[in-house]
Amino acid sequence: MHELLSSLVRSCSLPRLLVSVLIVTLLALPAVAGQAAMKICYPDFWPFFHRQDNGHMTGFFHDIVTEALDRMDIQATWAAYPWPRCQHLVETGESDAMITFPSAKRLMYSKTHQDPFYEKKLTVFTYVRHPRLREIKAIKSIEDIRKLNLTVITYAGNGWNDKNIRTRGIKTYDTALLKNVWLMLANKRGDIVIEWPGGAWPDIRDTGTESAVLQTDVSLQAIPFHLMIGKMSPYADRLPKFNQVILDMKNDGSLDRILDKYIKRHQDDPR
Repeated sequence: MHELLSSLVRSCSLPRLLVSVLIVTLLALPAVAGQAAMKICYPDFWPFFHRQDNGHMTGFFHDIVTEALDRMDIQATWAAYPWPRCQHLVETGESDAMITFPSAKRLMYSKTHQDPFYEKKLTVFTYVRHPRLREIKAIKSIEDIRKLNLTVITYAGNGWNDKNIRTRGIKTYDTALLKNVWLMLANKRGDIVIEWPGGAWPDIRDTGTESAVLQTDVSLQAIPFHLMIGKMSPYADRLPKFNQVILDMKNDGSLDRILDKYIKRHQDDPR
């Protein structure tokens, strides 16, 4: 490139100002064409994002964001890390982006878009033929769980449960393994489980408790998920365009197509 520019300066009969403009334009082209791919870090967790043994990335968070970025002609690389490490990498600028819900702390070092591309609804599960099923189906809030004196089964380290359930004095039973939550519920070791259906049903099937576990229509909270890009990233100013692409994907059915590929919809079982 430098040899080409030197030759241009020596041989060109164009006015010096025009030559200068051409040089600046040529110097800018490689930077655009060779822009580094957006580095996205994630905690490996099916069905959000998961790298298979053959190296192929899958998961509906991955597919949604990848399709949106493809429509923007942005390439991305995905690297798995423990969740605290992911946040640190974005904060320090070592990675460009992560996928999570905006919090006051995260917004101190990153930016996001207006409309979430997915809302994770936390739903109440119970066991089949629970003697207080009618009352459970009528739950409208976490406070109702406390008033009904129901017990909750969860897994150790569930931050949402610690913050929203345990602090209210609601009796909670913990298990070290997430899958064991459904075995405990099936064996009536507690009254309810509060989980996201998309992640719950694969574990329910794996533990063979499908006939013993009942998903209700009670949803207690919807957690919005966004692409969050570090303020130091050169991609931070592309977030408004990303938001528009997400809206386009909602309107043209692309989001539903991706979600239907991963999430089996379960209706309330009247048993």
